[in-house]
Order: sequence, then C-alpha cells, then structure tokens
Amino acid sequence: MKKILAIALALVMVLGLVACTGDSGSDDLNIAVFYYTYSDTYISSVRAALDAELTEAGVTYTDYDSAGDQATQNDQVNTAITAGANLLIVNLVTSGSPDAAQVIIDAAGDIPVIFFNRAVESDDSDVNVLADNDTICFIGTDAPEAGHMQGQMIGEYVIEHFDEMDLNGDGVISYALMKGDEANVEAIYRTQYGVEDANALLTAAGLPELVYFDSASTTGYQVDLTGQWSTSAALDYMTTNLSQYNETNGNMIELVICNNDSMAEGVIQALKSAGYNDGTGTTIPVFGVDATDSAKALIAAGSMTGTVKQDAEGMAAAIAAIATSDESIAAAVSTVAASDDSFSVADGYTNKLYVAYAPYTGE
Repeated sequence: MKKILAIALALVMVLGLVACTGDSGSDDLNIAVFYYTYSDTYISSVRAALDAELTEAGVTYTDYDSAGDQATQNDQVNTAITAGANLLIVNLVTSGSPDAAQVIIDAAGDIPVIFFNRAVESDDSDVNVLADNDTICFIGTDAPEAGHMQGQMIGEYVIEHFDEMDLNGDGVISYALMKGDEANVEAIYRTQYGVEDANALLTAAGLPELVYFDSASTTGYQVDLTGQWSTSAALDYMTTNLSQYNETNGNMIELVICNNDSMAEGVIQALKSAGYNDGTGTTIPVFGVDATDSAKALIAAGSMTGTVKQDAEGMAAAIAAIATSDESIAAAVSTVAASDDSFSVADGYTNKLYVAYAPYTGE
C-alpha cells in the first residue's frame, strides 16, 4: 500500500447510519468507521475521541452502529464500500473470530482495514488474519494485562483491608464476579487473572484465597448473556444475589470484581438500593476496567474502589494517525509506537499495536 489516501469522493448519507464530515482538508480520504455497538460506554468514549481526531484532520468519515450484530456489520461494510469508502476502521462485533474478520477483509479487497479494540484472533485457532498482510492492522490492548493489573489491585486492597471486609467474621472474603461476554478474549483474561493474581498475593501474605459467593456455581462468575457488558445485566444479577446473600443471612458478598466499569455501575446501583456504597455506612469494594468518566466519579464519591484505565483517547489518536498517514500500514504502526511509550508493537508482528493499560484509584 503506497498510500492510504486515495480517490476523491463525497460523503454519502445512508439510511439508518450516522454520518459525520470534517470541515475541510483532505477530500480524497473517505473513511467508514464501524462500532460493534454505540451502547457500550467505553466504545462511546472511543467514538467521541475518534470523531474529534478525524474532524480535526479534515477528512470525510461515516460512523456505523452495528448494534451488536455481526451480520449487520457485514452488510454495513458492503454498503460503505459501494458508497465509495476507501478506508475501513472496524470494531469487530464477534470478538476473537478470525472468520468474522476474514469476511470483512475479503469484502475490502485492496481497501485498507484498521481493526481496533475487539480481537481478530482466537487463542484456540491457528488462523492469523494479520499475518503477511500489509493492508490491515489491529490496534488494541494486550488482553491479559488488564486482568493482571486488576488482580494486583484487588489483592493489595484485600490484604490491607481484610478484617474490615470480612463482614461475617468467617475468615474468608466472599466475592462475586461479573463477566462481560462469554467468548471475548479480554473478558476471559480479566475473569481469570482478576481472581488468580489476587489469590497469589493473598497466599503470599499468609491469607486465605477469595471464595466465590455461590458454592453451587460451576463457573465462578455471572455473564452478560447478550455479550454487551451491560449495566443492566450486572444490576439484575446483583439485585438477585443480595436477596439471598446478605448480612442478615450472615453470607454477605464482600467484594465484587467486574470486567468493565459499566457492569461495576450496575453492581453499585444494586448495592446502593440495599443500603451500601452511599457514603453513609458500609462500602463493599467494587473493581472495574476502563476508567470511564462515570467510574471516576463513583471512585471520587467513595462508591467504587478502583478500575484499570483503558485509554480511549490514546486508542483514537493511534487509529487516526495510522488512518491519515502516507506511510504503509506497518510503517505507520511503527511510527506511532515510537511516538509515545504508552504504545508498543506486539511481539512477532509489524501490524499489531498495543495501547497500554494503567491502574486507577483516583489518587
């Protein structure tokens, strides 16, 4: 790919889609941006930041809401290409699916594709759609990193506050865990390491490991069955949990671990309804991931304990820089990685860029 910039085309309005145009500048770049869903709080933050970046760059772009449906996204990709899009930025609906990614790559042909946030590879597949392809790249995060950071944060907090957290005095900390999506690689690693790493720290400190609140559970988590990582799913789960697991029954949930901040918000809503986390009495520690503005406000208010920052602005800046670069995809990825130590190229790749996580407790 000699240049990402290509043929001059006008912005096309498509029924049911939201179109946005930069004020001026390059008239030959027509970008189609596909979001897995507008309803995801973190993705909404990326969209706002990326809209601002592309508008400032003066390029034509159209945003598409795939509403959590891969077939819808595939249709939107074909529509955008027919309408003249010459660069695709894709937040894949079916995360971790090389098959879903390949459908879009095949539809794009020679059109460059920047995948972001949701993985295009699967740990249990030998298929690597990024290999030997200089017209596509992936911009995201090192999936296990958030789980490791969250696990360390939780372990350190529990060690420091063990006695006050042990509400029923049984010598162990009972926890609930909200998983955002059964198949999403980020959700899988956050679910694993958020507990595993915390337990490693507790064991090293001579304390008992965390115990899942429901001894009958075969999974050790409650998952949003829609795969939307939603506030409403976590609210419903936690409200039901508290009807049976509470201080009156001597089995209160003493810690809640969430795959993202939206689910943490739902948990906190349920806790507040039950008389907790409102600043007047007992606060149940709740941890999330993303460091959304609403989560930061909850942490500042003392209703939430901690989160892991997933840098929406950094991700948007990286996407925009690569999209508007005159370099090849691989060269643009390398240039962005060299520009800031919060970016890095994944080992073994030239077209896979990681945006670093960071712990956030409001301090």
